[in-house]
Amino acid sequence: MGLSRRKFLHRIGAVGGYGAAYSVMTTLGLMAVPAKAAPLQLPATLGAGKRVVVLGGGIAGLVATYELERAGFKVTLLEARDRLGGRNWTLRNGSKVEMVGEADQTVSFSEGLYMNAGPARIPSHHQGLLGYCDKLGVPLEVEVNASRSALIWSEGSNGGQPIQMRQGVSDTRGHISELLAKAIRKGALDQELTAADREKLLPFLRFYGDLDESMAFKGSERSGMTQLPGAGPQLSVKRTPLSLKDLLANEQLRQTLFEEQLVQQATMFQPVGGMDRIPAAFERAIKSPVIRNAEVLKIRQAPAAVTVAWLDRASGAERTTRADFAIVTIPLNILAGIDSNFDPAVKAAIADVPFGYSNKIGFDAPRFWEQQQIYGGISWVGGETNMVWYPSNGMHAARGMLLACYASGDVAKSLAARPMAEQIAIAKTAVGHLHPGHAGDLSRPAVVNWSKIPFNLGPWPAWVGSGRASEGSMVDAGFRLLNAPHGRVYFSGAHLSQLPSWQEGAVSAAQRTLGLIAARVSQSAATGGGRPAAPA
Repeated sequence: MGLSRRKFLHRIGAVGGYGAAYSVMTTLGLMAVPAKAAPLQLPATLGAGKRVVVLGGGIAGLVATYELERAGFKVTLLEARDRLGGRNWTLRNGSKVEMVGEADQTVSFSEGLYMNAGPARIPSHHQGLLGYCDKLGVPLEVEVNASRSALIWSEGSNGGQPIQMRQGVSDTRGHISELLAKAIRKGALDQELTAADREKLLPFLRFYGDLDESMAFKGSERSGMTQLPGAGPQLSVKRTPLSLKDLLANEQLRQTLFEEQLVQQATMFQPVGGMDRIPAAFERAIKSPVIRNAEVLKIRQAPAAVTVAWLDRASGAERTTRADFAIVTIPLNILAGIDSNFDPAVKAAIADVPFGYSNKIGFDAPRFWEQQQIYGGISWVGGETNMVWYPSNGMHAARGMLLACYASGDVAKSLAARPMAEQIAIAKTAVGHLHPGHAGDLSRPAVVNWSKIPFNLGPWPAWVGSGRASEGSMVDAGFRLLNAPHGRVYFSGAHLSQLPSWQEGAVSAAQRTLGLIAARVSQSAATGGGRPAAPA
């Protein structure tokens, strides 16, 4: 007969103490997580005599390995690549980029430059990942995610000339404020607003849109100036405002709201020296065996153990690892091709998950954008390349790494189908639209099509593109099934979190999985079982 939740948690506390009970309650969603996430706390003897094999050395696998060994488990981490980090991947001079169906690339950036081929920013509310950066001593710096000096460009707008972000934001706000003020004055909103509301709203709109005394928008210094205030008689001269019609004709106008999204709001962070400083810090802290070039061939579980057969890609030898539990963080589209004895329903759920497309193209270049007061942030061009992302480090240095493409979804699929030389040419053209005359300054390109990267073949599940739920609201039946234990196998990773495109998703998924294992082992110990209890 199963234990009640109350008795179950009481027994966990009896075995592991308050810290174990609290940790399990939070990871299982039974207790609210505080605004500043507390570090995972598992008792140091929880895993005594138990072995765990972790498949996949991305952030989820590294978090699991790090925490399990500190809880007394004997852990082996198997990673198919010759590096750790998974999608957390930083390219530097000499880095190799292998893509299926493409010639290998050797990155030749100038010394000190780097390109974060995968994640490149950390929101301030991603406290799980930031907590590990703090614990592992990873220095952080501010990532400038938005700049009002950056640009939006659309072929049919403003005579083909780019619009500075500050003008796009402020002129649009001014025109809309004027229209709303007119509607209020004409009584068009009398049914929605009381007289007191109108009396308060009109002064606010004047300030919000920088309207004149007649509540008309005639331009604003917020939009930029054609002459800055200077010495003596040099007065400021504000720009002539763009018409609302011209603004609305710019297909990238919506990107003036990019930084309004919760996950894109300041303050954003990045590790000093590249995102891969995070997996490097985990590796330094982990004492358990971490085996690279270990390609998983077969997963078999029996009542008493899980056995994993894997290929040592360096030597060509096949080997096996046996454990009490397996944590599988391998991307589901890759896992679908691995021989296993999972239940048919589980296999079907794994195979049913579509993966998306995402590309990045970076160049080594002189920092010409700083001549336009662009220090970090993103300019938007749409199309197959979508954006130009400026570096947030090395200000006023001679050269910088300019990301001339970061796009996902259908446009990324279209670009990835083109020859690499054509992808590079398209990215250069996009930069030329924003910065006329500077496309020729771009050199030493590096192209990453995630749909072609071995052991990924896609950046993340295409929940949105497939008509499924978006981040934060995934309740798909297969998603729920794969989040539950399957015998002695636990599936984990960012793809099984509500944040599949973020490293925080990997952290939260790993910690949830550890909570499930901790609960199971604690239950077994509390009931005096010789073996871990089967999942409910």
